[in-house]
Amino acid sequence: MNKLKILALTLAFSGFMAACKEQLDVKNPNQPSSPALKTETGLISFGEGFYVTGFKDVKYYDGVPGYFWSGAIGNHELMGDVIGTDIANVFINQIGAPNQITLDDGTILLNPNSPSKQIDFIRITANVNSTGFQNSIYYEWAYMYNMNNAANTLLANIDATTFSGEADTKKGILKAWAYWWKGYAYSRIGSIYYAGIINDKANGEALNGTNGNYVAKEAMIAEANKNFDAAATILTGLTASADYTATMTGLIPSFNRVGKGGILTPAMWVRNINTMKARNILVNTRVNAMTAAQWAEILTLTTNGVQASDFVFTGRSNAAGDFLSPTAGTVSGKTTGANNTYKISERLIQDFKTGDLRLSNNFQQRSSAYIGETSRGNAFFTRWNLINRGASGSEGSASVISYSNTNAGGYELYLASSYEENQLMRSEALINTGKIEEGLALIDEVRKAQGAGLATVAGKNLTLDAAKEELRRERRIGLLFRALSFYDARRWGLLETGRKGAVALSRTGVVSTNATITYGYLDYWDVPDNEIVYNPPTSGSAPTKNPKTN
Repeated sequence: MNKLKILALTLAFSGFMAACKEQLDVKNPNQPSSPALKTETGLISFGEGFYVTGFKDVKYYDGVPGYFWSGAIGNHELMGDVIGTDIANVFINQIGAPNQITLDDGTILLNPNSPSKQIDFIRITANVNSTGFQNSIYYEWAYMYNMNNAANTLLANIDATTFSGEADTKKGILKAWAYWWKGYAYSRIGSIYYAGIINDKANGEALNGTNGNYVAKEAMIAEANKNFDAAATILTGLTASADYTATMTGLIPSFNRVGKGGILTPAMWVRNINTMKARNILVNTRVNAMTAAQWAEILTLTTNGVQASDFVFTGRSNAAGDFLSPTAGTVSGKTTGANNTYKISERLIQDFKTGDLRLSNNFQQRSSAYIGETSRGNAFFTRWNLINRGASGSEGSASVISYSNTNAGGYELYLASSYEENQLMRSEALINTGKIEEGLALIDEVRKAQGAGLATVAGKNLTLDAAKEELRRERRIGLLFRALSFYDARRWGLLETGRKGAVALSRTGVVSTNATITYGYLDYWDVPDNEIVYNPPTSGSAPTKNPKTN
């Protein structure tokens, strides 16, 4: 990685890191006045660095859970109950410990941590400024505002730079790139935090590059969609010319341009945006609160969303671990094998249908159950391992999706939109608007694409409830490790009602098949206290603390 690309490896972002720059002695090469950001090649290289700026380069994160796609997203998958852990680094075991589990014999496994309820743990232990870098809910905020600041910096320099060739095309791509990633960052902030900050100023343009005007999560999602729309408007005026392709090639690292990753045409990119906008509606609305207008909008967006043949935004490791470490850069990598940070949840395995090749090709039953450190949780006990499909003798069928491959470049990580997600959102909208068979046909389509080998469910006269159950299971399996599991648990009401009929193990490995799990998780996190202390809310700001209590 050359010096121009290293410009993207900045720690200066809206909020905590910017506010305590002097305390941390952070050097900030990411200033709008940097000479390298006044050249065409410099701007393109800076844009390529977004992958590191937004997903890797927030320092001081604990090396055990890892960076964004293994650590921050690990929190999502823990709360979504597709993985568990008894590792205590950065309190990740407490993030994913339900309030209690009631086993078949009536035994109640309480959360053994203190505080014993996740909401109390977040507010009493984790989310206080004195906890510093151990605040597990701080990191997603930090990464996404790091990304946002990089996008602001790029936008601040484009129009003042001279471009060769099709100058308007190159400027348009770079602006669309910035707006896309701003939309992405704001989407993640608005989908996990109770409030956020809208900031269009790069560090160096304003004091600390931030402001103290906090807005509600709904306003964050609206701002995310505004930025997505700004990108789409630019893209509709572009064509996939030679200069377009060359610029996109400079923005997307070569090791991310394989498989489903590649040079998106303007039309493909717009379809990726439409799928992300549909996600913003779906994951931030409780299912029982969805309106006819919202289902209709999702249908419109997904009709014009990612297609099977489209390229999407993916991430892959290379031999040097430039963007993602092959073994530790993703939740998948940190779950693979018997003794890794994360363990496969019994509830995930429970959701596979009999005969699903995605189960037999990717998971194996242990010779004995993993019980681990029982003083650190009550839900991570498991009989299952995730298989490394990159290991000799473990390749499985090439026609079946692989959930793990720890060889360099072997695992395809979906960073944003995907064809499967688009089709399953469309399926859910159809099922919930009276078109059950059409919705089930899309579930069959996704299963076929992933090589599940299951019998079709369309045309079998399933009831509405049975169709919804097929959809629920398929979202957990077909979208595994794509940072959607917690959003689904939240909108389906599981955080409050719990999961009944669950498979769970006792602390001695006895299997229950009709357990009840009471999660009790906080649905939207409070704004990190690390931010509040150094960037207090101004008068008129939205509440920064979720009113939800135990």
